[in-house]
Amino acid sequence: MGKLIYSLNVSLDGYVETPDHRLDWANVDDELHQWFNDRARELDASLYGRRMYELMADYWPTADSDPSATAREFAQIWLATPKIVFSSTLEHVDWNSRLVRGGIEEELARLRPEFAGDMDVGGATLAASFIRRGLIDEYRLLVHPVVLGSGTPFLPSLDSPIPLRLTETRVFGSGVTYIGYTRA
Repeated sequence: MGKLIYSLNVSLDGYVETPDHRLDWANVDDELHQWFNDRARELDASLYGRRMYELMADYWPTADSDPSATAREFAQIWLATPKIVFSSTLEHVDWNSRLVRGGIEEELARLRPEFAGDMDVGGATLAASFIRRGLIDEYRLLVHPVVLGSGTPFLPSLDSPIPLRLTETRVFGSGVTYIGYTRA
């Protein structure tokens, strides 16, 4: 059985977006984009909440017009990767996606036999539901050299600590630092 991975860009103070949901603070240059492409290529499926799915679906299906080769490459990977969208409000999804409305644990139990490899969770709100239930196997933080002061936190508040083990670090030329952890 593959791992359930939570990976996002995050500010130094732990936020994944500003209070008004902006992401323009993240410095995703070609080197970092290639890292994302390499990781995305390893996935069997991506799990999204409504907001993250809408954000991704608004750009990546037509990103082949982006002049950046790494962006075009990610667009191809994104389109090919099966996407499971957790939403009670969306009526339909496109782009190799399917909509699920069941509980987090029940849906994950149904997905695990279908996708034997790794799956990632996109979006802090959906990830919080998995984190609180102890279902995330690996955390991948791409820490950007910026302090936002407030916004959507990478991690939710918890009733008890989650022990982790450091597995990898890397510093990119842009100053972004990757920190990878697995559950201890």
